[in-house]
Amino acid sequence: MTYRHFKHEGWLYALAFLAAAALRFAQLGAMPLTDAEAAPALQALHIAQGIKPALAPHPFYILFTSALFFLYGGATDFIARFLPALVGSLLVFAPLLFAERIKPRASLILAFFIALDPGLVAISRQAASPILALTFLIFAIGFYSQNKTRLTGFFAALALLGGPAIWTGILGLALSGGVLRFLYSRRPPALKKEENATPFKAQQALGVFAATFLIAGSLFFIVPNGLSAALASIPAYLKAWLTDSNVPALRLAFSLLIYQPLGILLAVIAILRGWRTGSRRIIALSIWFLAALLLAFFLPSRQMADLAWALIPLWALAAIELIRSFDIFFEERKEAAGVTLLTAFIWAFAWLDFSGLTTLPVDSREYLMRFWLLLGALFLLLMSLMLVAVGWSIRIARIGGVWGLALALGTLGLGGAFGAAGLRGQTFPELWWLSDFPIHARLLETTASNVSEWGLGDDHTAAVVIVGIHSPALEWALRERPIMLVDALDVSSTPDLVITPLQDNPALSSTYRGQDFAWRQTPLWNVTLPQDWVRWVILREMPFSGETIILWARDDLFLNAAPASSP
Repeated sequence: MTYRHFKHEGWLYALAFLAAAALRFAQLGAMPLTDAEAAPALQALHIAQGIKPALAPHPFYILFTSALFFLYGGATDFIARFLPALVGSLLVFAPLLFAERIKPRASLILAFFIALDPGLVAISRQAASPILALTFLIFAIGFYSQNKTRLTGFFAALALLGGPAIWTGILGLALSGGVLRFLYSRRPPALKKEENATPFKAQQALGVFAATFLIAGSLFFIVPNGLSAALASIPAYLKAWLTDSNVPALRLAFSLLIYQPLGILLAVIAILRGWRTGSRRIIALSIWFLAALLLAFFLPSRQMADLAWALIPLWALAAIELIRSFDIFFEERKEAAGVTLLTAFIWAFAWLDFSGLTTLPVDSREYLMRFWLLLGALFLLLMSLMLVAVGWSIRIARIGGVWGLALALGTLGLGGAFGAAGLRGQTFPELWWLSDFPIHARLLETTASNVSEWGLGDDHTAAVVIVGIHSPALEWALRERPIMLVDALDVSSTPDLVITPLQDNPALSSTYRGQDFAWRQTPLWNVTLPQDWVRWVILREMPFSGETIILWARDDLFLNAAPASSP
């Protein structure tokens, strides 16, 4: 590194890592795995058990999670999410690789933004998530900019093994690079910096890339079909452009305002200033942000996780803008502090007024009064900053306004990070969560274990037949016992446990006892009214649609059952 270090830089990066790890590992196994998470986790478990399943295009996650399962001697929800949480935490060190480009202090602020961003926190707590491809690709680019050939090839190979999300990132970078090349080709050539004395050794990087891809992609040649799974990410990504989604693009834009309000505000200010002054780094970051954002919006099978690629340039722009408000002269501190407190106070008042809207009918007079009071508070904030700019200075108004809004909006963003991490509980849904959440997975597994213990003397001996339900999360919840998947139950068979959809089943009700469980639940994001969204923003309350399944247990497994007759 050639940039100038500042005091306690290393300790501050360590603090950012601890904050990131705390949000990503806290209660990591508390929420059951969804179908999207359970499918690759089951493949990893099967590899650890010596089975050779067909692999999804997430070879890094599947192969190295299988190694963790093997070393642990079993599988848990925590271990299934361990690798994404660890890799997502390590992403806070990526700004160190770009400190020469965006300045050391801005890089440190970016590290804290990455640590606390709700979207990055959420996908870091999801099995086989895009955080693997995103982190590895960012590190590969960073080491390439530092002319570290071996590390560039190493992380580029891991990025390719990270899943189909890698192609979204590469396409976004390619589009932004093409736009930048076009823009600067129409301008007079600028003075070039001195070229690095040691040119990038592409052959060496390719050698490390090939070796890493072969070794890591086959788990040290133990699972060779991991290599084909990596290449399968290409057709998987192309298929994403042919598949429709139930996530509208407007929801992605709305989530930026709810989860990243501080980032949006600072980034907009930075973009306006950067394009006006011709700042190359701001222009480059803004084009990258726009390219990643448009790719997420226009992808037919879009999901919230596709927005993650836009968060990195967004927070980089925000960090560059926020660092400008750190240079406060001694004689300005009192005035700047006063404006900061005033801004934060008015914003807090506006938020409390907005919160009160959830308790009032939309067509009531009180609702209308609170709405106009909210607009009045925002107008008062704007007028106060303008008066400060006229009475004291524009600089004091800018610094105090930025820090006041950073305090208020940063608090909202931090609350979103706690929610995205699931620390509020399963009943408070977040936009960044995966759909079809298995609400009663733990209760179902506990019930099956109890029945097996009562009837057979062992928690995991009773065999389970799943009839007409395709749910990897259900298989994962019952993974420690024999499972059979069938479309219809053979009337001549009498398995220990049977799981069916919620329906009247006379063939089972005569010889089995049944208990219903709430299974896959999804918030009704697409059929809500505006007042429902207001309530969700304030209280995180949203109506759910649910699916119910029935666990049937054979009569003779219960303690009060009559003794079975000998054959």
